[in-house]
Amino acid sequence: MIEPSVSQEILNALAEFKAYAASTLLVLDLTGTFVFALSGGAAAVKERLDLFGVLVLSFAAASAGGIMRDLLIGAVPPAAISDWRYLAVSLLAGSVMFFCYPISDRLRNLRNLVLIFDAGGLALFAVVGTQKALGYGLNPLMAPLLGVLTGIGGGMLRDLLVVQIPTVLRAELYAVAALAGASVVVVGHELNFPPAAMAIAGAVLCFGVRLIAIRRGWRLPVAYLPQRPRAGADVSDDQEDKLGRL
Repeated sequence: MIEPSVSQEILNALAEFKAYAASTLLVLDLTGTFVFALSGGAAAVKERLDLFGVLVLSFAAASAGGIMRDLLIGAVPPAAISDWRYLAVSLLAGSVMFFCYPISDRLRNLRNLVLIFDAGGLALFAVVGTQKALGYGLNPLMAPLLGVLTGIGGGMLRDLLVVQIPTVLRAELYAVAALAGASVVVVGHELNFPPAAMAIAGAVLCFGVRLIAIRRGWRLPVAYLPQRPRAGADVSDDQEDKLGRL
């Protein structure tokens, strides 16, 4: 039987988390939704999709990670489809990208925008997902993994919808950056530090690691496959793939 004092501590902890989730955590989640939706909109504009396609990709990029997170921790129905604000924020971000960044000679800059917005969304979703997992009683060792899943889920769906290898599978320190930010949140939780401060610290760390990795080309080891000589021509694998698509 649970002692009254222990039971009361659990209830107090749940009450504190609900108050935090209804204020600071919600703001962080909506901000991450907006930023990730911008990355989805930028990717859609880059692929020259129409307005409907831009809005769909914005919502998919902004919501996939959060939906997977909520389903896994039992927060159903997921906030992305039960709270109209998530849809509104996603559509707003998609509209901003469609109307304020028209297809022009600036299209070459969209890759940088996608990377920056993606890094921002990754950072925010990694810490929000971790804090929400902790609030629902997930083990501190597993909570960072759910935070990483929250951060990479939207980007993976965005890339798959535009027929690209997901960024997390090929980019410089992507999931590792999310795990670093999520770990900061867990350490702060175990040490009873203010959750808002730890969320900001974790997001800044994740965002910084991701941008530095992009700039310096830091990445995890890639399997080395020696090129096989081909008779008649010296054509690399990439060039051969491009020629095969012509």
